[in-house]
Amino acid sequence: MTTATAPVIASSLSRVDGHLKVTGAATYPLDVLVPGMAHAVLVQSTVTSGRILCIDTKSAEGAPGVLAVITHTNVPRLVQGPMTPIGPSPPPPLQSDVILHFGQHVALVVAETFEQARAAASLVGVTYEPGTAIVSLDDPAAARLPNAWPGDRTYGDVANALASADVRVDATYVTAENTNNPLGLFSTVAEWKDDFLTVHDTNQWPHGVRESLAQTFGIDVNRIRVLTPFVGGAFGAGLRVWPHVPLAVLAARVTKRPVKLTLTRAQMFTSIGHRPNSVQRISIGASRSGRLVAIEHHATSSLGIGDDVPDPVTMGTPESYACPNVLVRNTQVRLHIPPPGWMRAPGEAEGSFALESALDELACELGIDPLELRIRNHAQVDRESGLRWSSDATLECYRQGAARFGWTRRPAQPRSMRDGHAFVGYGMARGALVSFQAPCIARATVYRDGKAFVRSAATDIGTGTYTVMTAVASEALGVAFDRVRFGLGDTEMPNSMAEGGSGLAASLGNAVHAACRSLLKAFVGLVGNDRRSPLYGCRLERVTAGDGGLHVNGDPRRFETYAEILARLQLDELTRDGASTPPVNTKTTAPAGSFAAHFVEAHVDADLGTIRVRRVVSAVDGGRILNEKTARSQIIGGVAGGIGMALLEENVSDHTGRIVNASFGDYLVAVNADVPDIDVVFVGSPDPLTATGAKGIGELALTGMAAAVANAVYHATGRRVRSLPISVEKVLAE
Repeated sequence: MTTATAPVIASSLSRVDGHLKVTGAATYPLDVLVPGMAHAVLVQSTVTSGRILCIDTKSAEGAPGVLAVITHTNVPRLVQGPMTPIGPSPPPPLQSDVILHFGQHVALVVAETFEQARAAASLVGVTYEPGTAIVSLDDPAAARLPNAWPGDRTYGDVANALASADVRVDATYVTAENTNNPLGLFSTVAEWKDDFLTVHDTNQWPHGVRESLAQTFGIDVNRIRVLTPFVGGAFGAGLRVWPHVPLAVLAARVTKRPVKLTLTRAQMFTSIGHRPNSVQRISIGASRSGRLVAIEHHATSSLGIGDDVPDPVTMGTPESYACPNVLVRNTQVRLHIPPPGWMRAPGEAEGSFALESALDELACELGIDPLELRIRNHAQVDRESGLRWSSDATLECYRQGAARFGWTRRPAQPRSMRDGHAFVGYGMARGALVSFQAPCIARATVYRDGKAFVRSAATDIGTGTYTVMTAVASEALGVAFDRVRFGLGDTEMPNSMAEGGSGLAASLGNAVHAACRSLLKAFVGLVGNDRRSPLYGCRLERVTAGDGGLHVNGDPRRFETYAEILARLQLDELTRDGASTPPVNTKTTAPAGSFAAHFVEAHVDADLGTIRVRRVVSAVDGGRILNEKTARSQIIGGVAGGIGMALLEENVSDHTGRIVNASFGDYLVAVNADVPDIDVVFVGSPDPLTATGAKGIGELALTGMAAAVANAVYHATGRRVRSLPISVEKVLAE
């Protein structure tokens, strides 16, 4: 079966939800208003470690409008949510008097208005018995444990290969804690009606939230509905069901009122995860000809005292380059810090900074161009299976990116280019994401008026899911783009994977394609035995979908619209489901991730050490690009995040573990003045292991980007900065 309509996929479509967003008509969880709604405000710990000796709630309980004050002394037992494909649920809140981190929830005040709840929350008095806070990775009292996922791996004889290498680089790289900081504050509105729970919540996985709440409260999952039609950004923060969500649900149950709980900006720094800091030691050995012989990569990163979320820092290292001997080790250190979570390209963003910086240092030692070194060591096969990748345009990324950037103009010697009073440097790095897809289900309907409605309980955190899935459905059904509606963010729709791991577009696209194909098959079944239809006797393989209906290949006169079919059969609509499963190795290929090459021009003031990124070229292999406009937007956003990671972003804590820059005034993110002209080029071809040919790109631009900036700073100044963010002080340090 084919489609006869003009191609929709790969064109530059504007967001279907764009008008709603720019006019303020899109309803985010923060905007939800329910009749009779009360408001909840959190009280958080002001110490980092210890116990609550006394919590005085009398003044708060007597304050105007207060409906309830919930603490560990009166809270019912809450069960920890389930283990998920992306890690464990956080521990439930208020279950003991133990304090594990600064900003831990210690009470919840519910009142008629937000102002009353906030005023009453300030009246809650807490007396602590402080404990010894462990807040440093090198604290000898800290518990150390191996990272359960992806785990340690060894290939070949690394020790002997390093010992015999012609050239060797040994270096330690440090990355800072970063906070996701989406623009939209996380908010939850919970309402109970006759033991049925409705939750409006900021998240990236509605079905995951529903399953977690069902386990936490011991209720049937089918008696919970989670709604998330719009999300004001998340960057991974919405992948876990954080403690404020069950607290909002509990408050609604206790007060028998709908309750809204919205985190403040400061609370976002302690309540919805962050990128953990890391210390990484890398040893790389190579022959004089520039062939890698060994890579040893040890990573140590932080973990909350009471949490177990994995941090896959070295996950991408074994597959990055064709190197016969590779050893990776991951260690997590338990600290009295807010539980880390997933932040865009978790693990891979940190790991790629270290690896790609070390490759640049090796290139300098060898006297080989950094791009040429990467080309010589390109990995053409999957290390585990020995199979070629199902699609891999890395070399084309190098070629086209370098040509567009003008890489051949780069002199080998650092500090050899100037622009007025600034040193100019060129740097580059490879970016990559491992292949990640998960099962999805989609449902497709065509109505008697010929319009289509396709849906799945996914989310759109700004990546363009609404638009891309509308395009996939439009092309698969042969229905005009403006006559297709895509629905998401509602657990009454079929189960989707989380919007995370850059896997949703490919996974859900496959499910949407399958649902649409199943629907077409159903239509062919209706008309194939109907003598009244011009399509009588047709078979699925001989039918083309297009122009809002079906026609027999080679005979355009034998055509009938979906609307005509349904009207004749007196059907209001026809609906079918479709499912997708992750691709697996074939006999000849392994599922490929996405690849990129980033090229950066940085200017560094000769006296002040200030750094400005002036130009970026990113060449991207994302398989078949489902919508170029939103895909380009994703790469630009990732580049901006990479610039922020490299030069600006850092959670700063004092010796007690208190975050001292928990605001947009003090935590620096890349803004328009920091983001240069970004040139994005898409290369490669559709991936044959997926129905749509797509691969994930949402996080791709962040991998390798910080290293590309650091490598450009080195080329400009001759100073290698191995610790992020790269500050003026580090550039000027002797």
